[in-house]
Amino acid sequence: MINIPIAPLWAAPTEGVRLTEEKRNWAWAGNRENERVPPEIDPSKPSVARVYDFMIGGKDNFAVDREVAQKMLQIAPEAPYNGKANRAFLRRAVTYMAQEAGIRQFLDIGSGLPTVGNVHEVAHEVDPSIRVVYVDNDPIVLVHGRAILADNTTTTVVQADVREPESILENPEVRKFIDFREPVGLLFVAILHHLKDEDDPAGLAARFYEVLAPGSHVAISHFCNPGDRHPGASRLAVESERVFAENLGTGRFRTPEEIQGFFGDLELIEPGLVPPLDWRQDPETVAGILPPNRDLYHCIYAGVARKN
Repeated sequence: MINIPIAPLWAAPTEGVRLTEEKRNWAWAGNRENERVPPEIDPSKPSVARVYDFMIGGKDNFAVDREVAQKMLQIAPEAPYNGKANRAFLRRAVTYMAQEAGIRQFLDIGSGLPTVGNVHEVAHEVDPSIRVVYVDNDPIVLVHGRAILADNTTTTVVQADVREPESILENPEVRKFIDFREPVGLLFVAILHHLKDEDDPAGLAARFYEVLAPGSHVAISHFCNPGDRHPGASRLAVESERVFAENLGTGRFRTPEEIQGFFGDLELIEPGLVPPLDWRQDPETVAGILPPNRDLYHCIYAGVARKN
């Protein structure tokens, strides 16, 4: 099975999480090539998580990751702006679910490498008792997540593959933290575009929706090719998708209609499916993360829906 590294694409260029010296023994800074590398991490193959780590100025990457990142930046040098917009959407969506919808448990599929403003940190600003489960199949995410969450009693990280829903839904650790009889905040933020059409992302998402209780909410962000509505963005999407496919084997830019279809029968919450900065926009944060290239603005769409 091909490993899909499912960290958020174009991750936010923010300062990384600081670890204590004790916990850093569990973590690892990868671009110091002579340091010990955990055996489950292959430094000869690029990883989406590590590529984006390099793009945000992190140290958890290898030369092969940096080469891929440079190719991406040649196509879209302002791509980190979209990463910031995506992270800002995630924070607003989690805050909305916790504060306005009363969600007290979150399942984050494809959580990626830890950075500032993680789901549990945002949720705990509303209620410190909120439970969070991070799910990713990239070993480096597991290494960092377990180190950072070692002393956290409300949050955990699980290694599993979104293409195998039962490995998540029936996972004992997930079940320990998530009660599917109660509303859940399900996060598919920057993950479904890592699934190929033959993986049936709509069908996989629907399997998760089946087990959600009424009142549950789902957040999705996804690479977008808006077509003739924004020709410049469409051209950028086509070229970016080619670079991703050639170097990482993953990264689909789908139409707004295809992305909206991933919500299935769920009820989209206003303002619907829009560029991340347009979802319940916070004017105070827009100025610093609005991409100068307006084509790039339309290369990712996001939304939140409710299960009735």
